[in-house]
Amino acid sequence: MQDKITGSEIPMGFGMALAQNLPAMEKFSELPPALQHEIIEHTHQIRSKEEMRRYVDQLFQ
Repeated sequence: MQDKITGSEIPMGFGMALAQNLPAMEKFSELPPALQHEIIEHTHQIRSKEEMRRYVDQLFQ
């Protein structure tokens, strides 16, 4: 069984954007670790706080 992503592995900007969108945070935490990792990998391409917020908001619409 794989471990869930821990807070130390979540980029700060992504974590802050999730904290501002509790439904997205809950849904992200329920995802399988492989999908969480894929989402986190995409965040490394995001260059602004606003872009990160839009990414998180659209993830679980």
